[in-house]
This record gives sequence, C-alpha cells and structure tokens, in this order.
Amino acid sequence: MAQLASWNDTPTREAIVDFVARVTTEGGPDYLPPAERVTTFDNDGTLWCEKPMPIELGFILERLAQMAKADGSLRERQPWQAAIEQDYQWLGDVMTRHYHGDDTGLKVLMSGILQAFAGQSVEEYAAAAEAFLRGTRHPTLGRTFDACGYLPMIELLRYLEANGFTNYIASGGDRDFMRPVTEEIYGIHSERVIGSSNALRYLDDEHGGTVTYAAEPDVFDDGPIKPIRIWSRIGRRPVVAGGNSNGDIPMLRYAGGKGRPGLRLLVLHDDAEREFDYTAGAEQSLERAAAEGWTVVSIRNDWSTVFADS
Repeated sequence: MAQLASWNDTPTREAIVDFVARVTTEGGPDYLPPAERVTTFDNDGTLWCEKPMPIELGFILERLAQMAKADGSLRERQPWQAAIEQDYQWLGDVMTRHYHGDDTGLKVLMSGILQAFAGQSVEEYAAAAEAFLRGTRHPTLGRTFDACGYLPMIELLRYLEANGFTNYIASGGDRDFMRPVTEEIYGIHSERVIGSSNALRYLDDEHGGTVTYAAEPDVFDDGPIKPIRIWSRIGRRPVVAGGNSNGDIPMLRYAGGKGRPGLRLLVLHDDAEREFDYTAGAEQSLERAAAEGWTVVSIRNDWSTVFADS
C-alpha cells in the first residue's frame, strides 16, 4: 500500500507529512523518541462510518428486538420500542442530543443496554459482535459493517506505524464490541482499544472461571473522560489525536501538551455523495478547530477514495 495513497495532495496531507517529518528527524527541535510517539483515535465517525447511527447501535437493536419479541411488555418502552420499530431516528437523536449536552435519552438507552447483555460471558459477546460486523450490511452503503472503515484513515494508521508511532483507539463506543475486528481492519490489537464498558464479574467454575457482564455501568468513554482513560491505560499523553465530534474535544486538546508538538485531526463529514454530509454534534469541535488551528480533514476535498472497494 503506497503511503497515504487515498489522500489528495492538499494542505491537510501536507500538514500530516510535515508533522511526522518533524517529530521523527533526530536532532531536530521537535524530535520525539519512538516511545513518545503515541496516537489516539476515536472510532465512530473517525475511523469508520457512524450514520445513520453508530454501528454498535445496530448490534444493540438486534438484541433489544429479541428481548421485546420474547417479552411483549417491553414493546411500548424505549429503547425496546425503537428496536422493534427500527426507529433509527430516535437512536440517532439520542447521540446528537448527547453531543449537545442532553443525556436524557442516553440514560434511557444505556439502561436498556445494561439489561440486554447482563449475564453474558465476554466470549459470547465477542462472538456475537464479530458475527454481526462481518455478516450484517450497512442500511445505505451496501457493504458489511466490517468494510465500513475509511481507507484514508487506515492508510494514515499504517503510515504512522511505519514511522514509529503506536496507535490506540479511544472511543465512546463499547470496547468489547470493537475488539474482535480492530486488528484486521486497522492493525490495532485488542489491548490497545480503549472504550466504554459495562461492569464485569468473575464467576469461578471447573474450567478456570468465566468473566461475564453485570447489569451495571462501568465507564462511558467520552468527553473529559477520554483523557483520563487514555492516561490510565497508556500512561502517556498522545502527540496525535483524531476525532470528529464535540465529545472528542478534550482528547484533541490533550494531544501534545506544554512544550511538545501535537497534531489534532478533526474529520469533517461533508460528502453526501460518497458517505454522509452532517455537522450535528460537531459544531463546537469545528469552532474550536478554527480557533486553535487544528487540522480539519474534509472527506470531500482531502480523500480521493472513502472505502477500500469504492
């Protein structure tokens, strides 16, 4: 794969290449040893498609719909009602309102999610997530969900890796939902996936025990929680961070730090023909990008190709 082959020759590509050259040139003022070349990228809307709703929500919908079919009393309650009716608008609005600071709908959704997977082992969950990602097609793009990764971003990860960077995912999405496919899609091993999580329990048995999900929340990895989770998991401040929404602002601002170079990439969805065109939930991040000189990645202008087989 040629380096950044799907990136057009624009100031955005130039900013990326220039930053990598500066931090990898020994003796230069911005040189960073490989151990300090840490990157953190959001997943939904940054590394893969998040519309008409985040991919993980499709997986959750399937499980909630199964529950509602088995228990009719759930059919008039959210989020089971949205699952049965395939009300993508309700789910999409939940996330948009979250990025505007209103978590009323998110709390309703999260309570359903906690019940949906309680008692399931981590192995059972991973197998179901992998089957969904590989076997279910995106409702409008006509490709399986595991083929919804953005080729230019995958190339960027490979480019950074080739220059001594260690890539991590730091996402508001569920950690264990992403893990089955991140190595194949992005080359990022499961231990380098940071995300939201439900509480876990260990149950001893004759086979060495099982780790299962509890009907309790653990961490919602978004907003100011992202830098905290990044530090707690990595023990280093990233020098490259990529995101696409208001929830990524703290992580993007955290990149670099006092006296160290930092590259902050904000993906702008402005290509209705090849993907989607929207800024809902990203208004504040776009304002901050303009005010603080972040690098905005325009899907329409900066990428010659969006998906690997398009």
